[in-house]
Amino acid sequence: MPNSGSNLVCQYVLDPPAHSLGSDEYLFEFTPRVVCWNVAFSSDGNLLAACYGSPDNCVRIWHLETNGSFSLVSTLKGLHMRTVRSCSFAPVAKFYTIATASFDGTIGIWEDTSPGSDNITSNEWDCIAQLEGHDSECKCVVWNATSTLLATCGRDKTVWLWDCCLPGNIGSGGNDGEFECLSILNGHEGDVKSVVFASSHGQFGDGDEICISASYDNTIRVWAEDAGEWYCAKILNESHTLWNLAIAPGSTRLISGSADGSIGIYKCYTALEKEELMLDDKELELERSPNQGFWKCVGRLPEAHQSEVMSISYSPARAGHGRFASCGDSLKVYREAVESTSVHPLIGVHAESKQMDLNTVQWHPCNGSILATSGFDGCVRIWKYGSTKEKKHPEMS
Repeated sequence: MPNSGSNLVCQYVLDPPAHSLGSDEYLFEFTPRVVCWNVAFSSDGNLLAACYGSPDNCVRIWHLETNGSFSLVSTLKGLHMRTVRSCSFAPVAKFYTIATASFDGTIGIWEDTSPGSDNITSNEWDCIAQLEGHDSECKCVVWNATSTLLATCGRDKTVWLWDCCLPGNIGSGGNDGEFECLSILNGHEGDVKSVVFASSHGQFGDGDEICISASYDNTIRVWAEDAGEWYCAKILNESHTLWNLAIAPGSTRLISGSADGSIGIYKCYTALEKEELMLDDKELELERSPNQGFWKCVGRLPEAHQSEVMSISYSPARAGHGRFASCGDSLKVYREAVESTSVHPLIGVHAESKQMDLNTVQWHPCNGSILATSGFDGCVRIWKYGSTKEKKHPEMS
Protein backbone atom coordinates (compact mmCIF):
# COMPACT_ATOMS: atom_id res chain seq x y z
CA MET A 1 0.00 0.00 0.00
CA PRO A 2 1.18 3.56 -0.62
CA ASN A 3 2.27 5.80 2.18
CA SER A 4 -0.84 6.91 4.09
CA GLY A 5 0.60 10.42 4.31
CA SER A 6 0.89 10.83 0.53
CA ASN A 7 -2.00 11.76 -1.73
CA LEU A 8 -3.01 11.65 -5.36
CA VAL A 9 -6.29 13.47 -5.96
CA CYS A 10 -8.23 14.05 -9.18
CA GLN A 11 -8.89 17.79 -9.38
CA TYR A 12 -10.52 18.15 -12.79
CA VAL A 13 -12.22 15.89 -15.33
CA LEU A 14 -12.05 17.32 -18.85
CA ASP A 15 -14.91 15.91 -20.91
CA PRO A 16 -15.17 16.36 -24.67
CA PRO A 17 -17.77 18.97 -25.71
CA ALA A 18 -21.36 17.78 -25.63
CA HIS A 19 -23.11 16.97 -28.93
CA SER A 20 -26.60 18.19 -29.75
CA LEU A 21 -29.29 16.09 -31.37
CA GLY A 22 -32.72 17.21 -32.54
CA SER A 23 -34.17 20.71 -32.29
CA ASP A 24 -36.53 22.90 -30.29
CA GLU A 25 -38.40 20.93 -27.64
CA TYR A 26 -36.80 17.70 -28.86
CA LEU A 27 -33.24 19.00 -28.49
CA PHE A 28 -30.98 17.10 -26.12
CA GLU A 29 -27.24 17.00 -25.50
CA PHE A 30 -24.98 14.03 -24.95
CA THR A 31 -21.26 13.39 -24.59
CA PRO A 32 -20.07 10.49 -26.76
CA ARG A 33 -17.54 8.21 -25.09
CA VAL A 34 -14.76 8.17 -27.66
CA VAL A 35 -11.45 6.79 -26.38
CA CYS A 36 -8.89 9.43 -25.44
CA TRP A 37 -5.58 7.79 -26.35
CA ASN A 38 -2.86 10.21 -25.37
CA VAL A 39 -2.11 13.49 -23.61
CA ALA A 40 0.85 15.86 -23.90
CA PHE A 41 1.87 19.16 -22.29
CA SER A 42 3.60 21.98 -24.11
CA SER A 43 7.15 22.60 -22.88
CA ASP A 44 6.05 25.64 -20.86
CA GLY A 45 3.13 23.70 -19.38
CA ASN A 46 0.53 26.23 -20.53
CA LEU A 47 -1.19 23.94 -23.04
CA LEU A 48 -2.44 20.37 -22.75
CA ALA A 49 -3.31 18.35 -25.86
CA ALA A 50 -5.36 15.16 -25.99
CA CYS A 51 -5.99 12.92 -29.00
CA TYR A 52 -9.08 10.87 -29.70
CA GLY A 53 -10.20 7.80 -31.59
CA SER A 54 -12.89 7.32 -34.20
CA PRO A 55 -15.26 8.80 -35.08
CA ASP A 56 -13.81 12.06 -33.69
CA ASN A 57 -10.25 11.57 -35.04
CA CYS A 58 -9.14 14.84 -33.54
CA VAL A 59 -6.88 16.58 -31.02
CA ARG A 60 -8.33 18.91 -28.40
CA ILE A 61 -6.18 21.57 -26.73
CA TRP A 62 -6.78 23.05 -23.30
CA HIS A 63 -5.16 26.09 -21.71
CA LEU A 64 -4.03 26.06 -18.07
CA GLU A 65 -5.60 29.09 -16.38
CA THR A 66 -4.04 31.05 -13.53
CA ASN A 67 -6.50 29.50 -11.06
CA GLY A 68 -5.38 26.00 -12.01
CA SER A 69 -8.41 25.11 -14.14
CA PHE A 70 -8.30 24.17 -17.83
CA SER A 71 -10.22 25.80 -20.70
CA LEU A 72 -10.78 24.18 -24.09
CA VAL A 73 -9.32 26.55 -26.69
CA SER A 74 -9.03 24.56 -29.91
CA THR A 75 -9.87 21.35 -31.76
CA LEU A 76 -7.56 20.08 -34.51
CA LYS A 77 -9.49 17.98 -37.01
CA GLY A 78 -10.06 17.33 -40.69
CA LEU A 79 -6.64 15.84 -41.44
CA HIS A 80 -6.61 12.31 -40.05
CA MET A 81 -9.12 9.77 -41.31
CA ARG A 82 -8.63 7.32 -38.45
CA THR A 83 -7.79 7.37 -34.74
CA VAL A 84 -5.22 9.93 -33.61
CA ARG A 85 -3.04 7.75 -31.40
CA SER A 86 -0.25 10.07 -30.22
CA CYS A 87 0.63 13.75 -30.00
CA SER A 88 3.72 15.70 -28.99
CA PHE A 89 4.53 19.40 -28.64
CA ALA A 90 7.80 20.66 -30.10
CA PRO A 91 9.92 21.67 -27.09
CA VAL A 92 11.68 24.48 -29.00
CA ALA A 93 9.68 26.49 -31.53
CA LYS A 94 8.89 30.10 -32.39
CA PHE A 95 5.19 29.22 -32.23
CA TYR A 96 3.41 26.41 -30.45
CA THR A 97 3.81 23.38 -32.72
CA ILE A 98 2.37 19.92 -32.26
CA ALA A 99 2.88 16.64 -34.12
CA THR A 100 0.10 14.04 -34.35
CA ALA A 101 0.36 10.35 -35.27
CA SER A 102 -2.62 8.47 -36.64
CA PHE A 103 -3.78 4.97 -37.44
CA ASP A 104 -4.17 6.24 -41.02
CA GLY A 105 -0.36 5.99 -41.25
CA THR A 106 0.32 9.71 -41.48
CA ILE A 107 1.89 12.36 -39.25
CA GLY A 108 0.39 15.83 -38.97
CA ILE A 109 2.37 18.95 -38.07
CA TRP A 110 0.20 21.75 -36.67
CA GLU A 111 1.22 25.30 -35.85
CA ASP A 112 -0.44 28.03 -33.83
CA THR A 113 -1.00 30.73 -36.44
CA SER A 114 -2.89 33.36 -34.43
CA PRO A 115 -1.59 36.94 -34.50
CA GLY A 116 0.88 37.40 -31.70
CA SER A 117 0.90 33.68 -31.00
CA ASP A 118 4.47 33.70 -29.73
CA ASN A 119 4.13 32.11 -26.27
CA ILE A 120 0.49 33.10 -25.78
CA THR A 121 -2.69 31.09 -26.03
CA SER A 122 -4.84 31.15 -29.13
CA ASN A 123 -7.38 28.97 -30.83
CA GLU A 124 -6.21 29.24 -34.43
CA TRP A 125 -4.07 26.38 -35.73
CA ASP A 126 -3.05 25.32 -39.24
CA CYS A 127 -1.69 22.03 -40.49
CA ILE A 128 1.63 23.00 -42.07
CA ALA A 129 2.68 19.49 -43.15
CA GLN A 130 1.43 15.93 -43.47
CA LEU A 131 4.19 13.30 -43.44
CA GLU A 132 3.60 10.03 -45.25
CA GLY A 133 5.64 6.84 -45.47
CA HIS A 134 4.54 4.34 -42.83
CA ASP A 135 2.79 1.31 -44.33
CA SER A 136 0.19 1.10 -41.57
CA GLU A 137 -0.84 2.49 -38.19
CA CYS A 138 1.44 5.04 -36.51
CA LYS A 139 1.49 4.55 -32.75
CA CYS A 140 3.89 7.12 -31.34
CA VAL A 141 5.45 10.45 -32.29
CA VAL A 142 8.08 12.38 -30.32
CA TRP A 143 10.43 15.35 -30.86
CA ASN A 144 14.06 15.52 -29.84
CA ALA A 145 15.23 18.14 -27.36
CA THR A 146 15.93 20.80 -30.00
CA SER A 147 12.89 20.13 -32.24
CA THR A 148 15.22 19.36 -35.15
CA LEU A 149 14.32 15.66 -35.29
CA LEU A 150 11.02 13.83 -35.11
CA ALA A 151 10.71 10.09 -34.46
CA THR A 152 7.65 8.04 -35.45
CA CYS A 153 6.94 4.34 -35.12
CA GLY A 154 4.14 1.92 -35.77
CA ARG A 155 2.64 -1.34 -36.83
CA ASP A 156 4.95 -1.68 -39.84
CA LYS A 157 7.78 -2.59 -37.38
CA THR A 158 9.85 0.47 -38.26
CA VAL A 159 11.06 3.69 -36.68
CA TRP A 160 11.26 6.73 -38.95
CA LEU A 161 13.48 9.72 -38.21
CA TRP A 162 12.49 13.03 -39.80
CA ASP A 163 14.68 16.10 -40.26
CA CYS A 164 12.61 19.13 -39.20
CA CYS A 165 13.00 22.79 -40.09
CA LEU A 166 10.54 24.67 -37.92
CA PRO A 167 10.11 28.42 -38.45
CA GLY A 168 12.60 30.48 -36.48
CA ASN A 169 14.66 27.52 -35.23
CA ILE A 170 18.44 27.46 -35.38
CA GLY A 171 19.64 25.50 -38.37
CA SER A 172 16.47 25.89 -40.41
CA GLY A 173 18.49 27.79 -43.03
CA GLY A 174 15.42 29.51 -44.36
CA ASN A 175 13.76 26.17 -45.13
CA ASP A 176 10.92 26.86 -42.71
CA GLY A 177 8.26 24.18 -42.58
CA GLU A 178 10.26 21.54 -44.46
CA PHE A 179 10.40 17.94 -43.27
CA GLU A 180 12.45 15.14 -44.79
CA CYS A 181 12.86 11.48 -43.87
CA LEU A 182 16.39 11.15 -42.54
CA SER A 183 16.45 7.42 -41.83
CA ILE A 184 14.23 4.34 -41.57
CA LEU A 185 15.31 2.05 -38.73
CA ASN A 186 14.56 -1.60 -39.40
CA GLY A 187 15.15 -4.53 -37.07
CA HIS A 188 12.12 -4.97 -34.86
CA GLU A 189 10.04 -8.08 -35.59
CA GLY A 190 6.78 -6.73 -34.18
CA ASP A 191 4.79 -3.51 -33.87
CA VAL A 192 6.91 -0.68 -32.49
CA LYS A 193 4.84 0.76 -29.68
CA SER A 194 6.98 3.53 -28.15
CA VAL A 195 9.99 5.67 -29.00
CA VAL A 196 11.99 8.26 -27.03
CA PHE A 197 15.08 10.40 -27.53
CA ALA A 198 17.92 10.63 -25.00
CA SER A 199 21.33 12.24 -24.77
CA SER A 200 24.18 10.09 -26.06
CA HIS A 201 26.58 11.61 -23.49
CA GLY A 202 29.30 11.00 -26.07
CA GLN A 203 29.01 7.24 -25.49
CA PHE A 204 27.29 6.17 -28.72
CA GLY A 205 28.53 7.17 -32.17
CA ASP A 206 29.27 10.83 -32.85
CA GLY A 207 25.74 12.19 -32.54
CA ASP A 208 24.39 14.20 -29.64
CA GLU A 209 21.35 11.97 -29.18
CA ILE A 210 20.23 8.38 -29.28
CA CYS A 211 16.78 7.04 -30.11
CA ILE A 212 15.27 4.18 -28.07
CA SER A 213 12.32 2.07 -29.23
CA ALA A 214 10.12 -0.60 -27.63
CA SER A 215 8.26 -3.29 -29.52
CA TYR A 216 5.76 -6.12 -29.37
CA ASP A 217 8.74 -8.37 -30.19
CA ASN A 218 9.79 -8.13 -26.50
CA THR A 219 12.85 -6.00 -27.20
CA ILE A 220 14.14 -2.51 -26.61
CA ARG A 221 16.51 -1.21 -29.26
CA VAL A 222 18.99 1.62 -28.80
CA TRP A 223 19.75 3.49 -32.03
CA ALA A 224 22.76 5.79 -32.45
CA GLU A 225 24.21 7.98 -35.18
CA ASP A 226 27.73 7.78 -36.55
CA ALA A 227 28.93 9.80 -39.56
CA GLY A 228 25.31 10.48 -40.50
CA GLU A 229 24.32 6.80 -40.38
CA TRP A 230 21.89 5.49 -37.77
CA TYR A 231 22.58 1.98 -36.47
CA CYS A 232 21.36 -0.36 -33.73
CA ALA A 233 23.81 0.03 -30.84
CA LYS A 234 22.13 -2.28 -28.35
CA ILE A 235 19.23 -4.76 -28.03
CA LEU A 236 17.67 -5.32 -24.60
CA ASN A 237 15.65 -8.53 -24.47
CA GLU A 238 12.55 -8.80 -22.29
CA SER A 239 10.16 -11.66 -21.58
CA HIS A 240 6.91 -9.85 -22.45
CA THR A 241 5.47 -7.30 -24.85
CA LEU A 242 6.67 -3.78 -24.15
CA TRP A 243 4.11 -0.99 -24.09
CA ASN A 244 5.91 2.18 -23.13
CA LEU A 245 9.24 3.86 -22.38
CA ALA A 246 10.28 6.90 -20.37
CA ILE A 247 13.69 8.50 -20.01
CA ALA A 248 14.83 10.14 -16.78
CA PRO A 249 16.07 13.73 -16.61
CA GLY A 250 19.75 13.47 -17.45
CA SER A 251 19.20 10.48 -19.78
CA THR A 252 21.16 8.00 -17.64
CA ARG A 253 18.14 5.88 -16.68
CA LEU A 254 15.35 4.32 -18.73
CA ILE A 255 12.15 2.68 -17.51
CA SER A 256 9.79 0.40 -19.42
CA GLY A 257 6.24 -0.82 -18.93
CA SER A 258 5.32 -4.37 -19.98
CA ALA A 259 2.23 -6.44 -20.74
CA ASP A 260 2.87 -8.62 -17.68
CA GLY A 261 2.41 -5.65 -15.34
CA SER A 262 6.11 -5.22 -14.58
CA ILE A 263 8.33 -2.15 -14.80
CA GLY A 264 11.96 -2.50 -15.90
CA ILE A 265 14.72 -0.13 -14.82
CA TYR A 266 17.83 0.32 -16.96
CA LYS A 267 21.10 2.14 -16.41
CA CYS A 268 23.37 3.63 -19.04
CA TYR A 269 26.99 2.71 -18.35
CA THR A 270 29.87 4.63 -19.87
CA ALA A 271 32.46 2.75 -21.94
CA LEU A 272 34.82 2.87 -18.97
CA GLU A 273 32.19 1.52 -16.56
CA LYS A 274 31.36 -1.22 -19.05
CA GLU A 275 34.89 -2.60 -18.81
CA GLU A 276 34.36 -3.16 -15.09
CA LEU A 277 31.14 -5.16 -15.58
CA MET A 278 32.93 -8.32 -16.77
CA LEU A 279 30.29 -8.88 -19.47
CA ASP A 280 30.05 -12.20 -21.30
CA ASP A 281 30.08 -12.61 -25.07
CA LYS A 282 26.28 -12.86 -25.31
CA GLU A 283 25.80 -9.51 -23.61
CA LEU A 284 28.36 -7.92 -25.94
CA GLU A 285 26.91 -9.29 -29.17
CA LEU A 286 25.97 -6.70 -31.82
CA GLU A 287 28.33 -4.22 -30.20
CA ARG A 288 29.42 -1.87 -32.95
CA SER A 289 32.40 -0.61 -30.96
CA PRO A 290 34.07 -1.71 -27.73
CA ASN A 291 34.41 1.98 -26.92
CA GLN A 292 30.66 2.70 -26.79
CA GLY A 293 28.41 2.84 -23.74
CA PHE A 294 26.15 0.06 -22.54
CA TRP A 295 22.52 -0.16 -21.38
CA LYS A 296 21.66 -2.84 -18.83
CA CYS A 297 18.61 -3.77 -16.74
CA VAL A 298 19.48 -3.12 -13.08
CA GLY A 299 16.10 -3.58 -11.41
CA ARG A 300 12.48 -4.56 -11.81
CA LEU A 301 9.13 -3.99 -10.13
CA PRO A 302 7.60 -7.38 -11.02
CA GLU A 303 3.99 -6.67 -10.00
CA ALA A 304 3.66 -2.93 -10.47
CA HIS A 305 0.21 -3.47 -11.99
CA GLN A 306 -2.19 -6.40 -12.22
CA SER A 307 -2.46 -5.95 -15.98
CA GLU A 308 -0.57 -4.09 -18.71
CA VAL A 309 1.49 -1.07 -17.79
CA MET A 310 -0.04 1.19 -20.39
CA SER A 311 2.10 4.27 -19.83
CA ILE A 312 5.02 5.65 -17.82
CA SER A 313 6.15 9.24 -17.26
CA TYR A 314 9.18 10.63 -15.43
CA SER A 315 8.67 13.66 -13.24
CA PRO A 316 10.51 16.93 -13.88
CA ALA A 317 13.69 17.26 -11.85
CA ARG A 318 12.10 19.85 -9.56
CA ALA A 319 9.61 17.22 -8.30
CA GLY A 320 12.42 15.40 -6.50
CA HIS A 321 14.88 12.65 -7.26
CA GLY A 322 13.68 9.39 -8.77
CA ARG A 323 9.95 9.98 -9.11
CA PHE A 324 7.90 8.56 -11.94
CA ALA A 325 4.29 7.58 -12.58
CA SER A 326 2.62 4.62 -14.29
CA CYS A 327 -0.95 3.81 -15.23
CA GLY A 328 -3.19 1.02 -16.48
CA ASP A 329 -5.54 -0.62 -14.00
CA SER A 330 -4.64 2.20 -11.58
CA LEU A 331 -2.47 5.32 -11.33
CA LYS A 332 0.69 5.10 -9.24
CA VAL A 333 3.51 7.46 -8.32
CA TYR A 334 6.84 5.91 -7.33
CA ARG A 335 9.63 7.36 -5.26
CA GLU A 336 13.25 6.29 -4.96
CA ALA A 337 14.57 5.59 -1.48
CA VAL A 338 17.38 7.70 -0.04
CA GLU A 339 19.67 4.66 0.19
CA SER A 340 19.04 3.74 -3.45
CA THR A 341 21.91 3.71 -5.95
CA SER A 342 22.04 3.79 -9.74
CA VAL A 343 23.18 0.15 -9.79
CA HIS A 344 20.78 -1.08 -7.09
CA PRO A 345 17.65 1.09 -7.32
CA LEU A 346 15.23 0.88 -4.38
CA ILE A 347 11.83 2.15 -5.48
CA GLY A 348 8.41 1.99 -3.88
CA VAL A 349 4.87 3.22 -4.47
CA HIS A 350 4.43 6.63 -2.89
CA ALA A 351 0.86 7.48 -3.94
CA GLU A 352 -1.92 5.62 -5.73
CA SER A 353 -5.39 6.07 -7.17
CA LYS A 354 -7.69 3.15 -8.00
CA GLN A 355 -8.97 4.94 -11.12
CA MET A 356 -9.14 2.21 -13.77
CA ASP A 357 -8.88 2.05 -17.55
CA LEU A 358 -6.19 4.70 -17.94
CA ASN A 359 -3.98 4.50 -21.01
CA THR A 360 -1.61 7.48 -20.71
CA VAL A 361 -0.03 9.49 -17.92
CA GLN A 362 2.05 12.64 -18.37
CA TRP A 363 3.75 14.78 -15.77
CA HIS A 364 3.52 18.55 -16.06
CA PRO A 365 6.96 19.70 -17.33
CA CYS A 366 7.30 22.55 -14.80
CA ASN A 367 5.11 21.61 -11.83
CA GLY A 368 5.96 18.39 -10.03
CA SER A 369 2.57 18.27 -8.33
CA ILE A 370 0.44 18.09 -11.52
CA LEU A 371 -0.18 15.04 -13.71
CA ALA A 372 -2.61 14.40 -16.56
CA THR A 373 -4.10 11.09 -17.68
CA SER A 374 -6.24 9.93 -20.58
CA GLY A 375 -8.74 7.11 -20.40
CA PHE A 376 -10.83 4.65 -22.34
CA ASP A 377 -13.89 6.54 -21.08
CA GLY A 378 -12.84 9.55 -23.18
CA CYS A 379 -11.96 11.71 -20.18
CA VAL A 380 -8.81 13.66 -19.45
CA ARG A 381 -8.12 13.88 -15.73
CA ILE A 382 -5.91 16.37 -13.94
CA TRP A 383 -4.30 15.06 -10.76
CA LYS A 384 -2.72 16.76 -7.76
CA TYR A 385 0.19 14.87 -6.23
CA GLY A 386 1.32 15.61 -2.70
CA SER A 387 4.80 14.48 -1.69
CA THR A 388 5.39 13.45 1.93
CA LYS A 389 7.80 11.37 3.95
CA GLU A 390 9.71 8.38 2.62
CA LYS A 391 8.04 4.98 2.28
CA LYS A 392 9.87 1.74 2.84
CA HIS A 393 10.76 0.24 -0.52
CA PRO A 394 9.54 -3.20 -1.66
CA GLU A 395 11.80 -6.01 -2.73
CA MET A 396 12.97 -5.76 -6.32
CA SER A 397 13.99 -8.62 -8.56
